Amino acid sequence: MLEIIGAESMGVRSLCCRVTLPEQRVVIDPGVALGYVRYGLLPHPEQIAVGRRIRERILEALEDATDVVFSHFHGDHVPLVNANPYQLSVHSLPPGFRELRAWSKSGDDLSKVMSDRRQALLELLGNNMRDAEGVTAGRLSFSRAVPHGAPDSNRGTVMMTRVEMDDGVFVHASDIQLLDAATIDLLIDWRPDVVLAAGPPLYLDRLSSTLRETAWNNAVRLAQHIEVVILDHHLMRSREGAEWLDALSNTIGRQVYCAADYMGQPRRLLEAEREQWYQKIPVPEGWHEDYAQDKKGK
Repeated sequence: MLEIIGAESMGVRSLCCRVTLPEQRVVIDPGVALGYVRYGLLPHPEQIAVGRRIRERILEALEDATDVVFSHFHGDHVPLVNANPYQLSVHSLPPGFRELRAWSKSGDDLSKVMSDRRQALLELLGNNMRDAEGVTAGRLSFSRAVPHGAPDSNRGTVMMTRVEMDDGVFVHASDIQLLDAATIDLLIDWRPDVVLAAGPPLYLDRLSSTLRETAWNNAVRLAQHIEVVILDHHLMRSREGAEWLDALSNTIGRQVYCAADYMGQPRRLLEAEREQWYQKIPVPEGWHEDYAQDKKGK
């Protein structure tokens, strides 16, 4: 069984899910963030409340997990030692976290910050944390490192996860952004029935028209080969992304989901709607400072 716990269409920056197998409960990318500043504004209290609920849901999933997967070490995908008030701190992890089997992207091609985050998790998990790139272990398989976005973007790499469930194959394709054809080839070759992937970051001005076309063509290719395609994360940080997803469904002739769609929930693009929320419910001066101080004291 697949449960998506957090994603942009559900109100937060995340791509966390849990896959329940007969003898394993696998949590992939247990991290959450809110986009620290967007439109010059800190997260609205409405989004912060949703973020807290999803953070608690991730912790609950980790309570009875047997395995945890880290596709890469960005702050919306892993617990952090120096988490901001809107992220998941390692200090709030359940005691049993140290005993989990951990499958991790390797330490290759990491920046100093990412390497420090990986090291912090390694210190928590010790020998239970294994570099998993290219590894197959029972029902779990992991890709070699693939680009975090376009292959020439110099934004590092990520690791994809393939899970053999009783009723089909699931692939978690974190932060690929549909911008590398070779990654899409690998994903299709894995023959998944369901794929959860990060779509393109249409909200970024630096995303060229060429890359936008690449992402669209790769999305069409995925949807033509895979029965259930769920695209979220970077894609759903803007209203444009939601419209792009709906246009893709119309082009394919069947639904291509976001995470909220798949989970039967209403879409809550709270980051994209941040300005509107500030207009709808004004935030008192000093509110965020008080919230951060309260979080620090807990």
